[in-house]
Amino acid sequence: MFEYKMHELRLADLLREAEAERLARQVRKARRAARRSAKDAGEGRVSHESSRYERAA
Repeated sequence: MFEYKMHELRLADLLREAEAERLARQVRKARRAARRSAKDAGEGRVSHESSRYERAA
């Protein structure tokens, strides 16, 4: 009986770990998609490091 309970606990741990990994993968995928859509939208940083001290026209 003890071995069966240990097996159930291990299975529950593995399932929680797998769900956490799936969630992390979905978050990474969503962030990647958001970066791509933001890049395509043309919105982003106004100035770059190299042009920080250039004179205004």
